[in-house]
Amino acid sequence: MLPAQLARAPRHLLVCERGHARHPRSRHAAHVRDHAYSCRVSFLIPECGMLPEVLKSTIADIGEYYLVRNLPLHELVAHEFIDAFVKKGSCYALTYKTRIDQDNTAALLPNGKLILSVDKDTYEELGLQGHPSRYSGKKVMRYIITIDLTDAGFHPESKKHNRVLWALKEKKPLEFDFLLAWHNTGAEGSTLMSYFSKNQIQALKPKITFSTLRDLQCPVLQSNDLQGKPEESCSTEELFEWLGAVLNQVSFCYFGEPKLAYWLTLTVHGFADSPVSWRESEHGFHKGGENLYNFVIFRNLDYWLQMAVGAHDDCPP
Repeated sequence: MLPAQLARAPRHLLVCERGHARHPRSRHAAHVRDHAYSCRVSFLIPECGMLPEVLKSTIADIGEYYLVRNLPLHELVAHEFIDAFVKKGSCYALTYKTRIDQDNTAALLPNGKLILSVDKDTYEELGLQGHPSRYSGKKVMRYIITIDLTDAGFHPESKKHNRVLWALKEKKPLEFDFLLAWHNTGAEGSTLMSYFSKNQIQALKPKITFSTLRDLQCPVLQSNDLQGKPEESCSTEELFEWLGAVLNQVSFCYFGEPKLAYWLTLTVHGFADSPVSWRESEHGFHKGGENLYNFVIFRNLDYWLQMAVGAHDDCPP
């Protein structure tokens, strides 16, 4: 019988699949695009004494993102903003230092969907159409509102646009600190820094650190076998547990004999308090807010993809 603490442990989901990066039906690029909000990216390259130049240059050229303080939410539904950024590239916005289980939060996806996760009082004051959060419990205390900024009916003179603008600007003004990023399609025009020049805006660069892990004993993996074989190779679940210990600098002896590792990993953690995880799937915090994915990439370009979420999430796609 399980101890009481383990019996009450929250549900966690780990979805694993394998593929080949050059297969015409490979979904690796789609999975990356569909997970819009990433706060930490980690590479683990076994048997690597010096970082490859191509990876160094890619990391160095990762670009900037922005922190805008006290930004009224209605500015994101203004057609000047939509025309300049939402329709001319991929625009990302996420409320900064808000708690998904306690505060009002907002996120703008690169597909032009604005997602609001608000408490019951705010929802009733706004008067916009939405639906109860899937993780509110029996007594609904949180609602989700989705506004499609690229919808053909959301033009400047439409009733829909005027209704949303009035709700966010006059009826229930909401203001947040926002993290913003924009990847344009080559068109010339405004930049986020110039557009929000009258606001308190700050350009930020991702913090980059390198570390060398000496005497790290890596598992044996067979690219065509997710299940692994006892005493021969590790399963995808065992690899995921081992990698978690490595990334958290937990000292633990998993393997008795060192083996050469012909693979590398790319691990991406999502924001714990983002309103969504993959695509537009609602994300909740519960015990930890985890939503992450990990690629194990082999020399022959086979890969394993591991996607993990907590109790308040849909199954990853």
